[in-house]
Amino acid sequence: QVQLVESGGGLVQAGGSLRLSCAASGRTFSGYAVGWFRQAPGKEREFVAKINWSGGRRDYADSVKGRFTISRDNTEKIVYLQMNSLRTEDTAVYYCAADRLLNKEVYDYWGQGTQVTVSS
Repeated sequence: QVQLVESGGGLVQAGGSLRLSCAASGRTFSGYAVGWFRQAPGKEREFVAKINWSGGRRDYADSVKGRFTISRDNTEKIVYLQMNSLRTEDTAVYYCAADRLLNKEVYDYWGQGTQVTVSS
C-alpha cells in the first residue's frame, strides 16, 4: 500500500511559480510510477505529468510542456511538480497518484489534493 499527501498549493499571480510536493509512505515507493492530475471546477480530471519508478521517463500533457517539470527523490519518497509560467487556466485541485504501471489509465493510489489558484 502507498499513502500520498500533496502540499505546496496556494494562490499565485499569472506568470508566477509554485512547487507541489507529493510525500509517500510505504516501503516499496521506489517501485511505483507517480502521476499528477488536476481537476478544475465543472471539468473532468485530466492528466498533467507522470514519472516512472526510476525517474528516467517523464511524460507531460501538451498544455504544460515546457512549463512544468516532474521529478522524484526515492530516498525521501517525494515527487515534485515544479510549475512555472502559471496561467489562469492552470487553476485546479492537483492530485498525485501512484501505481506500479506507468501507463495505467487509472492509478490505484491517490492523495487528497491541493488547491492551486492562479489569478490574473
